Amino acid sequence: MSIDESTAARVAKLARIKVEPDALPALAQEFNNILGFIEQLNEVDVDGVDPMTSVTPQVLKKREDVVRDGDQQAKVLANAPDAREGFFAVPKVVE
Repeated sequence: MSIDESTAARVAKLARIKVEPDALPALAQEFNNILGFIEQLNEVDVDGVDPMTSVTPQVLKKREDVVRDGDQQAKVLANAPDAREGFFAVPKVVE
């Protein structure tokens, strides 16, 4: 894939970047260099390589998905300055 000056100008406009007309050839060449590098990366054989989230191998700790502390509504609402009918009461903010 090759980027010409008109495509580079369109990309600059979409990115809301002001590019002078005399700088468009250099911008188009830079885009082509980036695309060439991406094409090189596509040639790398990654079969059998596991995806990584970090450069150091890490195993995330897992826990059972169980409710441990439940049925504490009265204790939670004890901290509320104003509680009514089992909920926090707040002042009306919309008229």
